[in-house]
Amino acid sequence: MAYAIRAEGLVKKYGDFTALDGVDLEVPAGKVVGVLGPNGAGKTTTVRILATLMRPDAGHATIGGHDIVKDPVRVRQLIGLTGQYASVDETLSGAENLVLIGRLLGLSRRDAKARAAALLESFSLAEAARKPIATFSGGMRRRLDLAASLVGRPRVLFLDEPTTGLDPHARQEVWDIVRELVADGSTVLLTTQYLEEADQLADSITVFDKGRKVAEGRPGELKRRVGGQILQVRPTVAADVPLVAGMLAELTGHAPAQDSGVLTVPADEPLIVAAVARRLDGAGITADELGLRLPSLDEVFLALTGHAPAATGDQPVAV
Repeated sequence: MAYAIRAEGLVKKYGDFTALDGVDLEVPAGKVVGVLGPNGAGKTTTVRILATLMRPDAGHATIGGHDIVKDPVRVRQLIGLTGQYASVDETLSGAENLVLIGRLLGLSRRDAKARAAALLESFSLAEAARKPIATFSGGMRRRLDLAASLVGRPRVLFLDEPTTGLDPHARQEVWDIVRELVADGSTVLLTTQYLEEADQLADSITVFDKGRKVAEGRPGELKRRVGGQILQVRPTVAADVPLVAGMLAELTGHAPAQDSGVLTVPADEPLIVAAVARRLDGAGITADELGLRLPSLDEVFLALTGHAPAATGDQPVAV
């Protein structure tokens, strides 16, 4: 298998704080690997090292076969990076931002304008091309930021929490763009705090915690690794929730969790659904939902790390 990104034993320390503690990472060419982890887990630090923005204290890594420390110039020619916050110049228009980046990358003025026009069209920004960035919505800024990272036609794209702060509609737009990029052959390393995002986009997922890799695999594999299935019941009448919760505890031996009228409980016995259905029918209780499912990535994350994901990136450091 050809790997676009390979890292072995990456270590990074800031005084007494160890941001990375021997991290290994492999990203196959043409795939999306999602990196999940709580605040301070080392996700953003890993991206910064792989993008040649900082040096590791130990270990080594290659992008497209080129060493990130020994040949950083060549690595930078292969990659694109979209950070957690839009990095476009608000004093310029969308087109001017992209043309500027193209010129900095060595494109002629004509080629830079052509590349900018093509990207603005691809990202549904052509009508706003000459408008100042200050008038853009959050979703438009994020799309422009993604477009900016693609001016140089990178083979490898780092997306560090690309949908932070976006509304659901804008987030879906970014997801669609990522899918199109991968369909065109790009390799993507995606860090995210939105577990649904990893479930939607990633071919495989790597989980970081306290600077170490604690798990990796396809989303379905990680869900099965946590063990068993989840029985989910939503009583039609909210007043029946306590009674149904008691039934589930009696039948499974576990106290069910409750969220917005939905009861969930671990269930290792496939016939449990039929048993619950009989108990509900005998009590004259109806349910809008009743069935088994694999654990969600949220539940997997909690089981693997012992805590829920945070809302922001790693511990702030000087770069």
